[in-house]
Amino acid sequence: MYSFLLKKEIREDTILPCYFFYGEEVFPAYQFVKELESLLTSSDAREWNVARFNLEDNSWMEIIDTARTLPFFFSSRRIIIATTGEGKGNGLTSTELKNLEDYFSDPPSHTVVVIIFSGKIRRNSSLYKFFSSLPSSVAYFKELKQLKDNALYLWIEKAFGAAKKSVTDDAKKRIVELTGSNLFRLNSEIEKIVTFIGEKKRIDLDDVNKASGLIRSFIEWEMEKSLENADYGKCLIVLDNLLKGGTKPEFAVGVIAKFFRNIFLAKLLLKEKKKNKKEIFREFKPRIQEKFQKLYQETFRDFFSLVDSMSMEDLNEILIKLKSVDLKIKTTGLSSQTLLEGFLFDYCRMRKQKITWQGKG
Repeated sequence: MYSFLLKKEIREDTILPCYFFYGEEVFPAYQFVKELESLLTSSDAREWNVARFNLEDNSWMEIIDTARTLPFFFSSRRIIIATTGEGKGNGLTSTELKNLEDYFSDPPSHTVVVIIFSGKIRRNSSLYKFFSSLPSSVAYFKELKQLKDNALYLWIEKAFGAAKKSVTDDAKKRIVELTGSNLFRLNSEIEKIVTFIGEKKRIDLDDVNKASGLIRSFIEWEMEKSLENADYGKCLIVLDNLLKGGTKPEFAVGVIAKFFRNIFLAKLLLKEKKKNKKEIFREFKPRIQEKFQKLYQETFRDFFSLVDSMSMEDLNEILIKLKSVDLKIKTTGLSSQTLLEGFLFDYCRMRKQKITWQGKG
């Protein structure tokens, strides 16, 4: 399998014990994890274990202890993914350093450790010094910088190419104008455009405008307001208009998924203190400017009311359910409208129950 991040073929027998990625743009690191999981799953029919850790909540000791332990059942390998935000975990205690040195001096063959550090690391920090000093036979250490200009357009081209589509230069520029250079958001936008255009192989400026322009903005605005208010009746009307207007069910799923992913990402950015609320709002709602005072204030309030009130657990559960609906739409003969209506009913009921409970408290 070819890895776009490593720029070479990767095979099971060439995988290293550790991969350490850090920098301003870590989306490619998460893509690499998917490549790794795909490679290992396809090369071994046995069950795989994937363990995920957040270094804000978990210690290096927990990660190393898990890495040393043989996976259960018939698994031959385990992938351990450890993530953290900027400013977190730059330093290692003497005990942590000793345990990491012991582990990587003779790493087990059954485990691959992938560390994703969102943001810059001080070069004089113990974390940087330790992982950058590991031999290339043990660890791959790489800074991931924000893509700009030609490098960004090339990445967009490859992303469309992975979906067996090509894209014109004008279309690429328009996507960046609408979305910005953040690869997480760009990838989400590209997925929506690919879904929107269907079987067409070459994406041009008109396709992007239709998928990402005013028509889509109105659709998303209507659905977002309905979801924000947990208004089941309004959600049904918007969904019905979408599907009757010829919109593909997968596109409707994408509109709903974007709403919840934006809330999830906003919570993450606030937790990591990488951006304040105004900066986050400007990124997710670029068309709503402060000069439109009443609209700006109302939309700002409604958006962050949801960000503050919905937990990561709630959002994770919602996105898992939505993913299940998407899979059923693509693989079964069940009515896509009925499946989506069921999802919207469950979501609105959950929100209403929480609002009622909070009101009583």
